[in-house]
Amino acid sequence: MMWRRYVAIGDSTTEGLDDPDDADGYRGWADRFALAVARSQGGLEYANLAVRGRTTARIRAEQLQPALDLAPDLATVVAGMNDVLRPSFDADRTAEDVGTMQRALVAQGATVLTFTLPDPVPVMPLARPLRGRMLALNAALRAVTAQTGATLLDLGAHPVASDPRLWSDDRLHANSAGHARIAAALAHTVGLPDTDDGWTRPLETAPRRRGHEVLRAELAWMHRHLLPWLARHAHGRSSGDDRAAKRPVPLPVELS
Repeated sequence: MMWRRYVAIGDSTTEGLDDPDDADGYRGWADRFALAVARSQGGLEYANLAVRGRTTARIRAEQLQPALDLAPDLATVVAGMNDVLRPSFDADRTAEDVGTMQRALVAQGATVLTFTLPDPVPVMPLARPLRGRMLALNAALRAVTAQTGATLLDLGAHPVASDPRLWSDDRLHANSAGHARIAAALAHTVGLPDTDDGWTRPLETAPRRRGHEVLRAELAWMHRHLLPWLARHAHGRSSGDDRAAKRPVPLPVELS
């Protein structure tokens, strides 16, 4: 299949945090996937409407119609992590918002991709109370995607997706290696030439850390990331306040 235009909607993971580019911005799996598609078929137009901090309901309200107006024939809809972190989380409601976006894009003729979310506990031990929420969301995403005509990449079913070495220092976003794995998984899912399931293979066994090293790392993470996050949300602020999409207009992917 040849695709003419790819549009990505979602939150910070689709925006590309924490995969730095060469221009003081972020690249991310969506950019990498767009490049893989463009290289395989000789070109592609690509827009990325994602904004960090957005809940699934806000993505549906703010990004779905602009995405439809761009008339993509390839789209990704990835959301839910910001919902999981909120007291009002409802797995079925979140998945139904994702399903609504999938249905609308599929009905317009797009190939639509979605993926489940990795288990956060191996990356962030303090997230253990959230594991049940993540499992519930993933189950709901599997169920709704089976009904919409979209394609599900079951990323959360693969343990390597939760390897801390594929995550950035903040433990909420993939690092460059993690984004590359997700892009490779999507490329394989849509059947691009010369792709395989190598993205599922585990990394080499990591050296075991001593107890004091673990404690020092946990305290540093809390100081650098957890406490500022709690303070921001206590004041009703979001990392996406006053931010716009990084690539709102479809542009040809540079085949460099």
